[in-house]
Amino acid sequence: MNTPVRPFSPQLAILIGFVLAAALARLLPHAWNFTPVEAVALFGGAYFSQRWAAFLIPLGALLLSDLWLGFYTLMPVVYACIALSVLIGMTLRGRVGVRNVAVAGFGSVLLFFVITNFAVWWFADPLISHPACQIGLTECYVAALPFLKSQLLGTVVWSVLLFGGFEWLRHQVPALRQTQTA
Repeated sequence: MNTPVRPFSPQLAILIGFVLAAALARLLPHAWNFTPVEAVALFGGAYFSQRWAAFLIPLGALLLSDLWLGFYTLMPVVYACIALSVLIGMTLRGRVGVRNVAVAGFGSVLLFFVITNFAVWWFADPLISHPACQIGLTECYVAALPFLKSQLLGTVVWSVLLFGGFEWLRHQVPALRQTQTA
């Protein structure tokens, strides 16, 4: 049985282009954690209408950039956190606005910070070792605070570029106003 192939929409092409461009920007020199990763996950969750695309495209873009940058011990934890950010982005569907994106961005960055730094402490990375006690966990979180600040700033900047840029384009180009993406 043949099923009709849905045409590749201009909106889908722009969405994928935004995600890939942001993922490629991760390869450029930048401050630690000042990356588009959280914003890309939120953006994918907010705009890709099919769940598989919402997860696969942002996580695939992250994987492509990791192929270049190299793999690391806590990759499964990081990818799980990014998948959580995609879920948070899905709560923005039909409700994209400055306040909602800001709250989602802050929440996803905070979740990423708490989960990944707990994993750094729990799995006792030999490069960043903290004692296996409450004091060690606290030290781990305190040591990571500069990265939190940078990640928040990166998420703000990249969210403005991705969400703001796409919404601006949607208002400029009528073909991008369709609701169905991928």
